Amino acid sequence: MAHFLTSSSSPAFFSRCPPHRESHRRHTVVQCGTSLSSPRISEPEASPAESSAVIQGGTAPLVQALQSTASQDVACFHFPGHNRGKAAPSSLSKLIGSGAFLHDLPELPELDDLFSPKGVILDAQKRAAQLFGSSKTWFLVNGTTCGIQASVMATCSPGDYLIVPRNCHISVISALVLSGAVPKYIMPEYNPAWDIAGGITPLQVDEAVKELEEDGKRVGAVLVTSPTYHGVCSNVQGIVSVCHPRGIPVIVDEAHGAHFRFHESLPSTAIEQGADLAVQSTHKVLCSLTQSSMLHAAGDLVNVDQVSQCLQVLQSSSPSYLLLSSLDAARDHLSKNTNIFDEPLAIASETKDQLMVIPGISVLDLPCFASDFPAIDQLRITFSASDLQLSGYEADDILYEGHQIVSELVGTRSMTFAVNLGTRVQDVEKLVQSAKHLSEKYFFANSSKPMKENCVCGPLDKIFVHLTPREAFFANKRRVRIEDSLGEICGELICPYPPGIPVLIPGEVVTLDLLSYLMNVKHQGITISGAADVELNSILVCNL
Repeated sequence: MAHFLTSSSSPAFFSRCPPHRESHRRHTVVQCGTSLSSPRISEPEASPAESSAVIQGGTAPLVQALQSTASQDVACFHFPGHNRGKAAPSSLSKLIGSGAFLHDLPELPELDDLFSPKGVILDAQKRAAQLFGSSKTWFLVNGTTCGIQASVMATCSPGDYLIVPRNCHISVISALVLSGAVPKYIMPEYNPAWDIAGGITPLQVDEAVKELEEDGKRVGAVLVTSPTYHGVCSNVQGIVSVCHPRGIPVIVDEAHGAHFRFHESLPSTAIEQGADLAVQSTHKVLCSLTQSSMLHAAGDLVNVDQVSQCLQVLQSSSPSYLLLSSLDAARDHLSKNTNIFDEPLAIASETKDQLMVIPGISVLDLPCFASDFPAIDQLRITFSASDLQLSGYEADDILYEGHQIVSELVGTRSMTFAVNLGTRVQDVEKLVQSAKHLSEKYFFANSSKPMKENCVCGPLDKIFVHLTPREAFFANKRRVRIEDSLGEICGELICPYPPGIPVLIPGEVVTLDLLSYLMNVKHQGITISGAADVELNSILVCNL
């Protein structure tokens, strides 16, 4: 970060931008010597001081500012060391082009400050808030992970309880470690035929809150994962109606639902359903760069200043303006294309219809769950070839090696394919033809064989918590062989990835069911994340 450029007492600063005079070098971005506060974009009028700071021209203010700054013919004595591409490594420059280096700039005055935005970042975030329907939006450069962490830290003090589904993302566990909050897990509905966990219900949340209240425990917040990786949505509005009368804020991990607001046939967003905080991975179905996300707030139950402070603790002090501008560009792109999801939704619907009639292929839908979940994301296509005697991993290998089809998520009994704005008709036609090939090759060949026994048992059914995640994280540990870990207290996070849902969390007792599940997924080739021993021949347990 070029600190010397932001100091109002620096002679160099005033020599380039005298008080009450418009900088010639930066005239398209801000005016020096005036207020940098930009107006709310939803307000029809603004004060003269506010109007003076609004970016002139264009509808993607941060993108425009980055482009304008990169085009300057200046002698650079600031970071990063590649000096606007002049010293870029040739191998990487050939791979991604010189433009990426030219626009890889630090926190120059005309590019604003992510942690105290008064210019183009503030303008871009306000435009995003208006489009996504929130009262306030923060741009995130450390992914949805830091948004989840900040949301929990801003609502839960050490010792407070966080009510959370046990199939939460790994980022929630790190949030518990950072905040000192205590988890109160809700077990989501689990479908063993698919080895997939669904959402949670308002009744489950109500029961969890009452149980904690009867024990005199303080609930800091409720966190809901909606939609899940497979697209299953929980009844957020119903959960909000349980929590808000008690003054409990609702946080929604909406990483996979950033696109919901942009078509009437898609599920309602968490903010539309009354959630207080919703974190979205703008880089997933939408089109920003990987690692860029948004955190949206609504209502007055959560202190937004506290959220901002937490984000400053968690995010890099040198945020990437490529990531930030990609969020601004994605928002601008959506605002100019009101029917942008018509084609992807039509493609996904037709693809599911064609897959469902293929012998031996099953498609995941709401009837696969007993609970009354309100919706499933139509852009997620999850199908199983279990009736062909193929595991999800086996089927995925065949599709990739034989047909060059890359899935988004592989499970023990299914594969998930994400349809997005870039999905082409020929892509889904290829997927359908490949599924037909699976059926033709394996349906009759395996029909005479006895069905494989479903050895997958729900890994989340019986969880025994002995220490909080924070206590276990900081406890002394020892390494034991995996076969000797039964009954021990797990000291590390063990998580098949994707989908990033922990099977063992620090502080939980290692049970036979959990070990059996882990060995099953390990033998099927899935990557185990979090464990110090990536081969999972041993694990860390807590010394007590």
